[in-house]
Amino acid sequence: MDSTQLLKGVLDLTVLAVLDDEDGYGYDIVRRLRAGGLEGVGDASVYGTLRRLYAGGALTSYVVPSEAGPHRKYYGISASGRSMLKRQRDDWLHFSTTVTTMLQTRGASA
Repeated sequence: MDSTQLLKGVLDLTVLAVLDDEDGYGYDIVRRLRAGGLEGVGDASVYGTLRRLYAGGALTSYVVPSEAGPHRKYYGISASGRSMLKRQRDDWLHFSTTVTTMLQTRGASA
């Protein structure tokens, strides 16, 4: 199965979940997603998701100066983003449970 399409469908959810734990800058978020098991996530996909979620009001941002390189733009989850995360988390749990049940039921009769 091509997990790329699955990942596209849950990227908003996973980015929000990572930021619900702790604010982060772009590459830090990519690293945390990969460390969490989403090794195939692309940098450009995450950066695009961050821009879109920010534009939609789900994220806040702030800049942290750095002495050893360029300033870093950090993202945090807003109240709107927390509501979105809760809805998407509930939807995911319902959807994944339904698919798992179907697969187990169908697999048992094969």
